[in-house]
Amino acid sequence: MKKSRAIDLKGIAVSAMRKYGFEPRFPDPVIEEVRTMNAWTPASGKISKDLRMFLWSSIDNYDSMDLDQMEFCERGQNDEIQVKVAIADVDLYVRKQSRTDKHAGYNGTSVYTGIETFPMLPDKLSKGISSLLPGQDHLAVVIEYTVNKKGDVQPGEIYRAVVSNKAKLIYEEVGDWLEGTGVIPELVRDVPGLIDQIHLQCEATRRLKRNRMEQGALDLETIEADAIVEGGTVKDLVVQKKNMARSIIEEFMVAANGTMVNYLGNAGIPMIQRVVRTPRYWDEIVLTAATYGETLPPEPDSKALSGFLNRRKEVDPEHFPDLSLTVVKLIGPGEYMTLEPGEPPYGHFGLAVTDYTHGTAPNRRYVDLIIQRLIKSVIDKVPSPYSLEELVKHSTWLSGREKGSKKVERFMRKAAAAVLLQDRIGELFDALVTGASEKGTYARLITPPAEGRIIQGEYGLKVGQKVHVRLLKTDPDNGFIDFGYAGTK
Repeated sequence: MKKSRAIDLKGIAVSAMRKYGFEPRFPDPVIEEVRTMNAWTPASGKISKDLRMFLWSSIDNYDSMDLDQMEFCERGQNDEIQVKVAIADVDLYVRKQSRTDKHAGYNGTSVYTGIETFPMLPDKLSKGISSLLPGQDHLAVVIEYTVNKKGDVQPGEIYRAVVSNKAKLIYEEVGDWLEGTGVIPELVRDVPGLIDQIHLQCEATRRLKRNRMEQGALDLETIEADAIVEGGTVKDLVVQKKNMARSIIEEFMVAANGTMVNYLGNAGIPMIQRVVRTPRYWDEIVLTAATYGETLPPEPDSKALSGFLNRRKEVDPEHFPDLSLTVVKLIGPGEYMTLEPGEPPYGHFGLAVTDYTHGTAPNRRYVDLIIQRLIKSVIDKVPSPYSLEELVKHSTWLSGREKGSKKVERFMRKAAAAVLLQDRIGELFDALVTGASEKGTYARLITPPAEGRIIQGEYGLKVGQKVHVRLLKTDPDNGFIDFGYAGTK
């Protein structure tokens, strides 16, 4: 078979960024502004608290350098666990209305395509002086809270401190070790006290997660295959799996974000909250459950939905990601909304929390930088840097930016899958039917986990069927993969 033409995936990624309204490259004035910035040192100014002696560690992807947060736990009285989360002080470098700030506010978020990362801030900042990398001291905003035996969170103080990261850990390595499928990571083994520290973080995580699940948090699991790229060539598609290490960060950040909302609420200033509204398509969720012989109440009920999903995951784990995706679509996307002092919180249906925001990733999301500035204004006892009107405007714009970034990332996953398969036209694959409606019939290959449309023999196929499909065509430029039905397994 003749080998297909070379595909410029980075060029496709840049085009996708522009298509959805992003600026893929930093303007020269931003580059020049950042070039003149210098890293903070203890000699640069007064330190509120010196917490460099604590055993701080971070957990992130193996290639992540834009570290926004790190964690430390201590056991307290009555077996409570006191948690400290340090957030990089990005506002220290990115001043409001600076050129860098305006560009970051326009794009609103870092976009991770798997082919190329388009950071919200230039690398000198996000992967350098504003990143909580080991080997140097950093100014941070520290959030404290206490987790009791039942998993309830008692918000604590928020303050500035100087911190030092003792270990940059990796999700997969830590997760495999904690779950008994891998060896202890070298850093965890060699840094004194870190084994006990990670185990204590695990204990706090189990308490937090158990409590949220009891309140009706949704344990969803969708399939999003990331491209493995070497030398500009797509070698494979890998599905990111949940593990205990990822749960530590997820649970700690949910609690930290809730603590920030509590702090700003007590200060009586407007803020931005992260909201997932009560599902508008609850009736369709009820109908979906009915197809599995389950009955959900007529009014939205997160506990009932959580119970249904947990049962389905146990009974049929193979099809659970597709059920999760259906539920995610019917619940609807998250959005940012401005909350005025004294107003009741909007809540987050999927997390089963009423007070939530995004404030733990200021290197990667602009709303988190806004929340950091609001927090620091309260710490410093100065007026809020944002008017109510500004916050409303940012909420609307950044909700749109997030939706746009997800579209770019989804498109690039499809484009990468099309490149991976372009030399396999005519081959047969095992697949699972993932969609069947008037809009078309879709299937996901078992290996590699690429999704495409069945354009031949699709009539009569049903969601969940295991089928054989033949690859007919790929179009990386448009992110298309076309199959023909070749029989039922």
